[in-house]
Amino acid sequence: MSALAPAPQAAAGTAGASGESPRRSPGSRGAAARPARQGRWTPWLYLAPALVVLAGLLAYPVYQLGLISLLEYTQAQVSGGEPTSFQGLGNYAELFADSQFWHVLLATVLFAAACVFGTLTAGCALAVLLTRVRALPRLLVMLSALGAWATPAITGSTVWVFLFDADFGPVNRVLGLGDFSWTYGRMSAFALVFLEVVWCSFPLVMVTVYAGIRAVPAEVLEAASLDGASQWRTWRSVTAPMLRPILLVVTIQSVIWDFKVFTQIYVMTGGGGIAGQNLVLNVYAYQKAFASSQYSLGSAIGVVMLLLLLGVTLVYLRLLRRKGEEL
Repeated sequence: MSALAPAPQAAAGTAGASGESPRRSPGSRGAAARPARQGRWTPWLYLAPALVVLAGLLAYPVYQLGLISLLEYTQAQVSGGEPTSFQGLGNYAELFADSQFWHVLLATVLFAAACVFGTLTAGCALAVLLTRVRALPRLLVMLSALGAWATPAITGSTVWVFLFDADFGPVNRVLGLGDFSWTYGRMSAFALVFLEVVWCSFPLVMVTVYAGIRAVPAEVLEAASLDGASQWRTWRSVTAPMLRPILLVVTIQSVIWDFKVFTQIYVMTGGGGIAGQNLVLNVYAYQKAFASSQYSLGSAIGVVMLLLLLGVTLVYLRLLRRKGEEL
């Protein structure tokens, strides 16, 4: 009987060979968790210098903007006068009670939407065209588009004003419009600025979408072609769904850029057009703050724009994160 009973050492060896791992002590688990916790802070250490610079360049101006919007701040304070009384949300109440503000906000939203649509349409169309042409025409289109994108906004706006000038511009001569003034009418002035904004904005969309199209597997496009799908049907049903993350990102980027357009409107319409008919929020804030010395109202408009764009930016960051997870 005693010979058949396993020895204590043998029983312990059998238990170890059965795959059961011995329990770790609490001290060993804590030692393993410490490097993981320390590793979470490593990216922030690398980002710390850039965050310090951004805090100095962005946080303090945003703080001043919000502070001035809560005060009665006029030219006397700009010239070194005593601080004025605290107004609280009084400046915002005055701003929201002004019907011109809502007209300018509506015009800004519609104008930005038109610019975003035009930019995406031109950029995507040229991106598809680049996949259909040979190397030399593709290179010429790329260089021309990147030249337009690299042109400073004030330079491009001045050139466009000259091209469409009623007296000396070549566009009116070619189209036979005589002395027609593009900047006189409200819609024609907005159309002129729209063309300039699209001209300097579509290259980024074109290059981004072109890179995305090149990343689409050739087998998928060949299968669509063998099934008899036209080029438009292939783009709408195959290519566009695969490019949805890229299209969403460039759309939100365009919304942010076109919503805060200032230089093109200010230069091409002479500060907002005749009787302010071509005002957008950025130019409206400039006129309130610097032309009328109502710095508090101008700051309030800036805060409203900041909040609107912050909401769009949060959506943009969420889409970037989702795109990273998909990749």
